Amino acid sequence: MLKEKIENLKKQFLAEIEKIKPSEEALFELEKKYTGRKSEFIAILKSLKDLSPQEKKQTGELANNTKNQIWEIIKNKRQEISENFFDAEKEKIDVTIPGKKKSVGHFNPISLVRRDIEDIFTSMGYEIADGPEIENEWYNFDALNIPKDHPARDMQDTFWLRSQINADGTRKDADNFSMRSQTSAVQARYMEKNKPPFRIIVLGKVFRKEATDTTHDHTFYQFEALIAGENVNVGNLKFTAKEFFSAFFKQDVNVRLRPSYFPFTEPSFEFDISCLVCGGSGCRVCKNGGWLELGGAGMVNQNVFVSAGYPRNKYQGFAWGFGLERLAMMKYKIDDVRLFHSGDLRFVKQF
Repeated sequence: MLKEKIENLKKQFLAEIEKIKPSEEALFELEKKYTGRKSEFIAILKSLKDLSPQEKKQTGELANNTKNQIWEIIKNKRQEISENFFDAEKEKIDVTIPGKKKSVGHFNPISLVRRDIEDIFTSMGYEIADGPEIENEWYNFDALNIPKDHPARDMQDTFWLRSQINADGTRKDADNFSMRSQTSAVQARYMEKNKPPFRIIVLGKVFRKEATDTTHDHTFYQFEALIAGENVNVGNLKFTAKEFFSAFFKQDVNVRLRPSYFPFTEPSFEFDISCLVCGGSGCRVCKNGGWLELGGAGMVNQNVFVSAGYPRNKYQGFAWGFGLERLAMMKYKIDDVRLFHSGDLRFVKQF
């Protein structure tokens, strides 16, 4: 059914692009209609959860191939418009008059990275999940096995909504709201309404009350992955990570897991990848260690499954969380995280 929808959308697009009056404005509206975040195309990708794993992979590949074909056709049309314009006007141009520079928009590097991640994982059969940026304590902390005395619950680390704070500084009740400090909150929401097996990714903005410097910011984007089923293990985690990062950076990337601790996973790992500059042989970038630290990962704690209403020890799964800015910094060799949200056009126009 979804394959038919994708084919029909492609036919509809081809029919429309042949009928429109060629112009940059018309092409932009057409691109937004068929590949924008509120388009029917994106709705199809979000509905992959209803398919079997094999169907998810096949349909995801078809959807991404079709989307790339649409982008390529629009790109060629823009090129034709540009060439036809200059062919028609070349005899009328006064070469002594300075040319008019056409203003063209640019994607922020975070948007480019987000698109790459979504394309890679939907082609692997993953569903894209989403949730609110304002969360209550249950989804942001309790459902993720984070106890009351965990540092993430402290007001020094989290933006609590002021209207929900008592005069003495204590929080009013369990329905107290804050800006979400992690995209893991979407895991809890998704598991309440869905049963394993499933594979999802979550990409969105999170908020932390921390000092800003070249590698830290109070507002940033996070990339979450979650798999749950009856036979999921650490080997699946490591294989999936290697496949993703090799596709993302377009080179062979090795993965290393180091023991760590997170309340919502057990066992937990710090996550490293082989240095993208020296390939793991050792250089100044990786401090001659051959590895670059990236984020946290681990097997989902059974308390998290129980909070979602699952039987204890029936399912297993793995999850990880990385900052999109960190991935963009590594991919595009950016040395200051504050540039992403600075609004400086000189920065954005480089991409």
